[in-house]
Amino acid sequence: MRKNTMTRALGSLRRACQDRIGRLRRSGRQDRGMTTSEYAVGTIAACAFAAVLYKVVTSGAVQSALQSLIKDALDAKF
Repeated sequence: MRKNTMTRALGSLRRACQDRIGRLRRSGRQDRGMTTSEYAVGTIAACAFAAVLYKVVTSGAVQSALQSLIKDALDAKF
């Protein structure tokens, strides 16, 4: 008799868990995060931005501006 009661209780618990899981799956939650293709596009965009930034920073005008800024900072009198 005890085994039959335990089996019914476990069966009831199993059905309740399965119902809850089914409701969660059917609830239409939106996925969070990025998929693999979104990671690939994001990585390509980041690399392209890094390349453009590198070209800007290594251009003659920006280099001379940075050099003069650093020179002025090192030559400052306190």
